[in-house]
Parts: sequence; C-alpha cells; structure tokens
Amino acid sequence: MDTTLPNGGSKDIIGAAVVKIAGKDMNEILSTIDSNLLYKPNSDKVPSWVKNNAGWWAEGSIDDNSFVQGIQFLIKEKIIDIPPTTQGASSSQEIPNWIKNNAAWWAEGSIDEDSFLQGIQFLIKEGIMKVSITDSSKSDSSSEFAECEAISSAYKRLNCEKEVKMKIESDEIKSVSTSHVVGPITFYYAGIGNFGNEFEISQTGQAMLRLRILAENNGNDNITLKCSGPAVCSYDIWDGQKAFKYAGMDFVSGQIVIKPGTSYIFNMMFGPNIGYGGTTFEYDPSKEYSFRISEPWGSGLIPLNLN
Repeated sequence: MDTTLPNGGSKDIIGAAVVKIAGKDMNEILSTIDSNLLYKPNSDKVPSWVKNNAGWWAEGSIDDNSFVQGIQFLIKEKIIDIPPTTQGASSSQEIPNWIKNNAAWWAEGSIDEDSFLQGIQFLIKEGIMKVSITDSSKSDSSSEFAECEAISSAYKRLNCEKEVKMKIESDEIKSVSTSHVVGPITFYYAGIGNFGNEFEISQTGQAMLRLRILAENNGNDNITLKCSGPAVCSYDIWDGQKAFKYAGMDFVSGQIVIKPGTSYIFNMMFGPNIGYGGTTFEYDPSKEYSFRISEPWGSGLIPLNLN
C-alpha cells in the first residue's frame, strides 16, 4: 500500500478501504490485507461500559448498587424486557452467587450476551433485584406525548417518544445542575449523588468515579464530541498535575454529534486501567479534581467537588 501523503511525507496505515470492481472477484485482494484492518461488525446490544461494570462487580471492585445502575440503563433502553409491574419490586434476598459467576464469564467471553441478560431478567422477575425506573406512562397524557401518539408510522412515533423522554430527562438534569459554557456547548453537571454521578472507594481501595453529563449545543453548527479510546479522548479527569483516562464510556463509534439546539447525555467512568492508553484513577483527598474538556472548538474544566 502506498503510504505517501500529498505533502511528500508518509504515515502508517491504520485502516484500508477496497472499492468493488464490477465483474472481479475481490477476495484475492481482501485476502492480502491484514485481518486486523478489516471491518468486524459488532452485534452486541449492551454498551462496553456495562460489560466492564459486570466484570468489576464479579471480582468485587464495585458494589451491588453500582452494578444495578448498569442494569437500570439496560431496562431504560429496552435492552432488557421485563413486565412493568416488576420494576419496583424489592426483596431482602442477596443477589445469588451464580449471577456473579455469569457476570464474570460474560465479561471474559465464556458465555454470550443473551445468556447473561436472561439471568438478569430472572432476578428482576423474581423480585431478587430491585430496580427503580421512572414509569413514563405517567407523562403520556402530556401534549407532547399525545402528539407522538398521533403519528401513524411506528418508526417515526418511537423517535418522537424518544425525543420527548430525552427532553424531560434533560430538563430534570438542568434543574439541579451547574452549567459550564465551553465554546458552543454548555455542559451540565448535577454533582455527586445525582443522576448517575457517583464516587466511591471499593473494598480493594480502588477509587471509582461515574459521571453522567448533559451537553447542549447552543451554536449554529453541528458539534462533535470526540473520544475514540482512552489515549485519544478529548475528556479526562485532571487533578492539577496528572490526567486520568477513562475506564468506560458510551460514545458511539468514538464520537457524539450534537445538532444545534439539541442536547445529549453521555456517561463516563474512571477506575481500573483497562489498557489501550488508559490509566488507573487515583484519589487524593488533598487535591481538587475536575472533568477536563480539550476539544478543537473549546476547552475548560468542570469542578467535580469529590470531597
């Protein structure tokens, strides 16, 4: 492959594209390309950060409540389907060990995603695991949801409902958050203990920080939030001297595109080092920690107030 750039320099190739030639068998060309460069479709329904949580929970790095947060996300996104009447169920029983075993096996790839999800569905239906998911049906009588119900196309109706729910959640977050303007984007951080923002020290002594932040585009152009890997990410934790890279996030395809006048809620977790340029999050109570933004369109710090 020719690695020469227009300016006469060269660069290592990290990806390749093959254009289909009509009437020609492309396999002879594809077979010469490093398999690591070929596209491998990902059929997983569950975000990687939830899978990371499952592994850490199984090994005792995070507690039951932290693990349940990931399950709440799966229910809210309709990845796990359970009867509405079971969502508020509670029980004094502990989560059985076989579920932890399943979580460990799933995290290491010994069982598939569906097998793990079936075990979680069993827990919730039997009332062993308590999950609290806001019942959106209480808001269905609002004019916004009524407009969605009037749409005949199922696809368009679901998109309409998704946008309304997103707006409701965004308004709730903004009502208790401090705002931080960075270029065209306003970031809203609700603080530890609110809307999925949590900080704790595990039994093994590992600091675990989960952030759920709302980003609103107040500009006139589409804005992209970029984070393709721990080593190549515009967002990290800064203690004034050292940067800590994420251990889990939900950026789709490494970036989030926000249209003018719209917002997006993203999640990031900082804890054990997952490799690929990541770092282990270290907590020192004598230091002040901030969520650092370093984008081409703007940079800034959001105080986290972990103390």
